[in-house]
Amino acid sequence: MAEKKSQAKVQTQAKIRIEYFKSAICTPEKHKKVIKGLGFTRLRQIVEREDTPSVRGMVKVVPHLVRIVE
Repeated sequence: MAEKKSQAKVQTQAKIRIEYFKSAICTPEKHKKVIKGLGFTRLRQIVEREDTPSVRGMVKVVPHLVRIVE
């Protein structure tokens, strides 16, 4: 059974790097949840996520708090 898991197809997704550059202190609760959902825990943090429509949509909700790093 372990062999089947190791032989599973591994898709390589494109990645995007996102930086959390502005504090979410005075933002609506929904924006704070989006920041947490993206995986940020502190300011100036850069995370790498798969480039999917759902992640792009989350970034689009809070463009004033995060930016995509090239």
